[in-house]
Amino acid sequence: MENVMQRSLIVLGLVIALVGLAWPWISKLPIGRLPGDFMIDRPGFKLFFPLTTMIIVSVLISVILMFFRK
Repeated sequence: MENVMQRSLIVLGLVIALVGLAWPWISKLPIGRLPGDFMIDRPGFKLFFPLTTMIIVSVLISVILMFFRK
């Protein structure tokens, strides 16, 4: 059990470091500005609901986890 937790934390740390290094390129992607991402901007109120982005991220995570289970 300890080895699994140690490996998981190491992998999580590496993923966070890689995302941090790739952030200049990741920030240029249109994620969060896709059709279906709703923004309501009124005086004194701002709401951003990234519906399409959440669906895409959910599908990607599900596919990645499906590959790791096998």
